[in-house]
Amino acid sequence: MNLADNVFDFNDRIIFGLRSLYSKYGYSRYKMRKFEEYDYYSENKSFLVSDGIITFTDRSGKLLALKPDVTLSIIKNTATRPQGTEKLFYNENVYRVDKGSQEFREIMQVGLECIGKVDSYCVSEVLFLAAESLKAITDNWILEIGNLDIINSLVNKIAPSSEIKRKIMECVTNKNIHGINEILANYGIKGAEAEFLKEFLSISGGVEVIESVTELAEKAGLESEAKQIKNAISIFSGYGLESNIRIDFSVTGDTRYYNGIVFRGFVEGAPEFVLSGGQYDALLKRMKKKSNAIGFAVYLDKLNMAKTGVKKSDVDVIIAYEEGSSSESIMKEVQKYIAEGLSVKTVSLESLSNMQAKKIVRITK
Repeated sequence: MNLADNVFDFNDRIIFGLRSLYSKYGYSRYKMRKFEEYDYYSENKSFLVSDGIITFTDRSGKLLALKPDVTLSIIKNTATRPQGTEKLFYNENVYRVDKGSQEFREIMQVGLECIGKVDSYCVSEVLFLAAESLKAITDNWILEIGNLDIINSLVNKIAPSSEIKRKIMECVTNKNIHGINEILANYGIKGAEAEFLKEFLSISGGVEVIESVTELAEKAGLESEAKQIKNAISIFSGYGLESNIRIDFSVTGDTRYYNGIVFRGFVEGAPEFVLSGGQYDALLKRMKKKSNAIGFAVYLDKLNMAKTGVKKSDVDVIIAYEEGSSSESIMKEVQKYIAEGLSVKTVSLESLSNMQAKKIVRITK
């Protein structure tokens, strides 16, 4: 059975796998209502992936909206914790306009949020879980990590207006150094910060480029910001994940909401990123919350576009038995692996073709 062609089974496996992963690291499940007051989303529309919102009026005349985003709902309904830390995960449907068809769609998301006193370990742990999430989906994945504080600091120094900053940030996101040069020339912008910005954008590679980042940051007076990203990626050492990590300063987000470490994940076969996240302290400040936050979401609709490279196994162990084998011996094998905390599926040897699992056990008469 090819789970990449069976959307229900594929989504089901991803959801349960990621929920199990997040639970092991002490994240509690967050359940939310299907709708919130429309004004709440309207006031923060620029934060949303899609500006299309489905609205309806309840019996009291209040205008409500089907939720287009999970993070905003969590922020609204989570108490401020300046000293403690709330660690939550979710799998929820959101309702958005599809870019292609322009029709409303119900989209499943899985993700987590860490809100409250977010220290350097919290940031590293969330990055680690983002990497583990991608690894749980496929062996062919990449996690790109940037630092918006570095980019924002340089752009703020060279951009004389918010409009020019917007244009420069658009070029940064597209890694368009030629476009940045045009903007600098058109507005007569000069200075070391402009050159530093282009140099940071030129740095792209695995964890080994962190030394180049550190050296450049020292010249630009951004040592503490470089230390942020160096500390964050140090958590990958020794877990076989480093080869899938990329440093890339074109990874950005809306500077009105995001800050610090930002990241996005890619898997083979998907046309765009399937995971995105970062620190969003600025969003909490806009909502008058005295907390910090970092989180990410996995987009199952984008994963469903990936037809190659995605892990097809829906269980840890497949026990394939020959017809006529003892039921007692089959169950004995099943219980052995379940006791080890593994998921087990039993099938006949004849139906084993094209099935995959971490381990396949064959039982004959």
